Amino acid sequence: MLDLAAIRAARERIAGHVHLTPTMSASRIGQRVGVRLSLKCENFQKTGSFKVRGALNKLSQLGADERKRGVVTVSAGNHAQGVAWAARSAGVQATVVMPATASSVKVDASRGYGAEVVLHGASSIEAFEKARELERERGLTFVHPFEDELVAAGAGTVGLELLEQTTDLDSVVIAIGGGGLIAGMLVAIKETNPKIRVYGVEPKGAASMRRSLDAGHAVRLDSVKTIADGLAAPMAGDLTYDVVRRYAEDVVVIDDAEIEEAMRALLFDAKLLAEGAGAAATAAIISGAIPLRRGEHVAAVVSGGNVDAGTLVSVLERRGERGEGRE
Repeated sequence: MLDLAAIRAARERIAGHVHLTPTMSASRIGQRVGVRLSLKCENFQKTGSFKVRGALNKLSQLGADERKRGVVTVSAGNHAQGVAWAARSAGVQATVVMPATASSVKVDASRGYGAEVVLHGASSIEAFEKARELERERGLTFVHPFEDELVAAGAGTVGLELLEQTTDLDSVVIAIGGGGLIAGMLVAIKETNPKIRVYGVEPKGAASMRRSLDAGHAVRLDSVKTIADGLAAPMAGDLTYDVVRRYAEDVVVIDDAEIEEAMRALLFDAKLLAEGAGAAATAAIISGAIPLRRGEHVAAVVSGGNVDAGTLVSVLERRGERGEGRE
């Protein structure tokens, strides 16, 4: 069961194996929209994203036979790295399926942590199918990127830390791929202090949770396309959908240009390197997509910093085209 007790138990399991990431003020960005802004910096986490928390919590609970046979997962990159790192730490063989278009930085990192990397398909949709195929053929344990109570509970430890590192929080903004991070954090935050408002953010090209909420049930997308590859899950899970429906104030949708603007703002104003998925929460704040009150204290989760050089160069070049930063 995904509840506060499960998240606290996850924290005990992973303590000492993952970083206690900092929560930092971002006054210059906050001043643009009239709020006090804090950033929970999971880009400083092991493997460069929050994903290692859930992966480690999941693998720590495998039985002896499951550990012997190994695990398989699917990911555009961050979950792949998290599972690869956690599997190496646990002495378990990991196979990760990634789209053929996955970032070379994330592919190389996953291999570097000791995982077998299988590149398959043009998107996460085809990669999901291949991972399930390998699960059946090899008898592997599937480590779902988000639709798993242990994975979501591990991600929820970000919420426990955030509450301890901040005071008088009014709102928290969290990006959504499949929903594991927001589901875990929603439980941690709302079951500790239900007065804090929590908002989810998705890119227009992969808005599975927003469409699920509109439909009244978890839905699968026919295609996904966004610069935020870490948010390109082709579906919302039943577990994550139920938690978001129950606890979140709203889920807003933003476009890739707004995500790119936030990547630049985080780099130049907060001196933080964030990938598209890691910048999405900040993007929703800067763009005004979140209904924030002037002067309130809001926290955004910078969920990852694994951006490849080519994407970063393109994003920075477009800064000049848009005239940002000019007096």
